[in-house]
Amino acid sequence: MSNIPTDLKYAKSHEWVSLDGDVATIGITDFAQSELGDVVYVELPEVGRTLQAGETFGSVESVKTVSDVYAPIAGEVIEVNGSLGAQSELVNSDPYGKGFMLKIRVSDASALGGLLDAEGYQAVVG
Repeated sequence: MSNIPTDLKYAKSHEWVSLDGDVATIGITDFAQSELGDVVYVELPEVGRTLQAGETFGSVESVKTVSDVYAPIAGEVIEVNGSLGAQSELVNSDPYGKGFMLKIRVSDASALGGLLDAEGYQAVVG
């Protein structure tokens, strides 16, 4: 069974969101990283880019495949996780912590209501 923290929100496309004020931290779920296998490269957007909900913002390359990563909510990129350049394996070892992908300033926090809670995401991944 995947690790699904109950204090986060989830997209069906396997991204998680943690909201602190108007800043959302985003990454991929433990389920997603386990399906991908060993992550070897993470492509992230430039700081300052504005993302729409559902828009591709980057990709994760593993030994098996390359997978797009989608913005679960809209906002402006204010930080990308620079550690992932040299340590992309953090996505595997700590997907909800040091393996986060980016932080955005959320344009509409009510959009979180359209995301899944831990129980809803568990239903998606089985």
